[in-house]
Amino acid sequence: MFSEDDLLPISALQHLRFCERQWGLIHLEHQWEENRLTAEGRLLHDRVHESGTEARPNLIVARGLYLQCLRLGLAGQADAVEFQRAQSDSEDSVTLRERQGKWRPFPVEYKRGRPKADPFDEIQLCAQALCLEEMFGVPLAVGALFYGQTRRRVDVRFDPRLRIETETLCHRMHELYALGVTPSAQYAKKCERCSLMGRCLPRAPSGEGAVARYLKSALRLREPIE
Repeated sequence: MFSEDDLLPISALQHLRFCERQWGLIHLEHQWEENRLTAEGRLLHDRVHESGTEARPNLIVARGLYLQCLRLGLAGQADAVEFQRAQSDSEDSVTLRERQGKWRPFPVEYKRGRPKADPFDEIQLCAQALCLEEMFGVPLAVGALFYGQTRRRVDVRFDPRLRIETETLCHRMHELYALGVTPSAQYAKKCERCSLMGRCLPRAPSGEGAVARYLKSALRLREPIE
């Protein structure tokens, strides 16, 4: 169980799942480089959070809700949590202040692009669900991702596989944070779409002796020709 002083951002899980070095540059060294994609994503989240709370007869939408999970050491802000009216005897629903009846929490995360092959978005949404489960004391079975490019929702089921992957990543994040050392660079094709590529320099020489070999080679090239 973590204290509130030890909580790490839910959003950092996406960085860690994409690349441990990217996570270290952002969350240990506090480096950031915005590009068109990150700017569009930030503006989308800002617009969602500024929309406020919406209430209908069978639906309440809370935007920008603070989340935390002491068990996994997470904290963050949900884009939106829908509270859908449920049956009075429903075991996965909660009571809300100044609202009659029972309501089922349903997290919704907004993304600027389209669904991805890797489960970056699903892991972030599952982490939000785990926070809500601890906060409200009820199980959550499903949430949704809304993609701005397709203008469609994709339902995400919080099955055991996704839960295990999310919790494993949380433990790894706290392990790396405790070490306090940014992982070394390893070039991969995905580096080309990383906004921090210019700071990370994944193609630069790395590893023990790499700098010495580079200097030796550079000096050799500068030797006078007899």
